[in-house]
Amino acid sequence: MLACPVSQVAPFDVGLDWVRDINGVPQQTYLDWMASAYLISTTELPAISVPAGFTPDGPPVGLQLVGRRRAGWDLLSFARAYEAATGYGKIAPW
Repeated sequence: MLACPVSQVAPFDVGLDWVRDINGVPQQTYLDWMASAYLISTTELPAISVPAGFTPDGPPVGLQLVGRRRAGWDLLSFARAYEAATGYGKIAPW
């Protein structure tokens, strides 16, 4: 299993159309700030996002789990066990 961030930034204000800068690195398009989530799809490996806790201010954050080729059921089993062990999915944000 590979564990990755779901996105490069924590949830942001709904009034922003997209994140323009991450730690001083300009984001050229709407898609750049979420590259960690969509680029894994190009590998054709099974992936799933699960709740991973909360920022100090309260918004939820996620973890992207990536499995082996043709091992989708193993990935789903791992994700279920992770959610059961952490309990993050049962906690409402804010």
